[in-house]
Amino acid sequence: MNLKQLSEHLGLSQTTVSRALNGYPEVSDATRKKVLTAARLNNYSPNTRAKGLATGRAWAIGHIIPISTKHEMVNPIFGDFIAGAGESYAAAGFDMTLRLAEDDHIETLYREMAAKRNVDGILVQGPAMDDERVHILQDLGMPFAVHGRASRATTAYNWLDVNNSRAFERATNFLLDLGHQRIALINGLEHMDFAYRRRGGYETALAARGLAIDPQIMRAHEMTERYGYTSTRDMLSQPNPPTAFLVSSIIVAIGVRRAIEEAGLKMGQDISVITHDDDISYFRNGEEIPLFTATHSSVREAGRILAQILIDQITNPTAPPVHRLLEAQLMVGQSTGPAPGRT
Repeated sequence: MNLKQLSEHLGLSQTTVSRALNGYPEVSDATRKKVLTAARLNNYSPNTRAKGLATGRAWAIGHIIPISTKHEMVNPIFGDFIAGAGESYAAAGFDMTLRLAEDDHIETLYREMAAKRNVDGILVQGPAMDDERVHILQDLGMPFAVHGRASRATTAYNWLDVNNSRAFERATNFLLDLGHQRIALINGLEHMDFAYRRRGGYETALAARGLAIDPQIMRAHEMTERYGYTSTRDMLSQPNPPTAFLVSSIIVAIGVRRAIEEAGLKMGQDISVITHDDDISYFRNGEEIPLFTATHSSVREAGRILAQILIDQITNPTAPPVHRLLEAQLMVGQSTGPAPGRT
């Protein structure tokens, strides 16, 4: 059924039906309810192009993926976030536009999208400490929201983040309470905001117990299974190896476990491991009892919430920026136990 047929079915003008479907305030609540009910019962789906002409919107949200981080395109964290965001887009009638760009072409692409008006807003992922994308989008006047934060940005903008500092401080304290003092940190790239904050939480917990920061048992790199494996293997071969590992991703933690088992040790008894698991659908952390003790946060839910924040900004452009900080849960699993010599 098209708009003309729906209008004839209801006995209303096409203009009235279009305005009811698009939320214009001059349409009465009773008429809007009548139109929306009829549209649902008759499987009416408005033409996006026609809808855009009527409202002045593109009804699309842009995601620009830097090619230098193209591993994110197959990273299940990215996939789960997009799935969550897509739920909010679909519910509000927005499409999703994905574009790839070289790092030095991102600004050009943003300016092109703003000039063509083929998206109504941009969702930014993986912010660095001082992320130029924040400044570019603010200069363009383009609505946007950031998954994470750019700590060195000096102006207000929409963001949603996990309290990474608190999560890693709490995880480090959990290991310290178990008697571990040689706690290794296997982190993400520390020019990225989330990794910088996680390291800060780890160091805060150690300093509060009077323990020195030891760079020999700290690593920062792109988060892959291989990175977790090689980092753990190398640190376990040191004269004074760590008895516990704090890890920034369950993908990395799988490599950590592989290295522990290859060394003839048992995770949870000889070596303890805590990971940030992000509640990834493709890497379930056990069933009834989690395999890994983990700081737990749903990345799919983060995508759903942040997409709605951006949609709200698009529909109400004068509203102040929204800041949403989520707390991670510490879920105790099978990968932690008392430090050797402690019972």
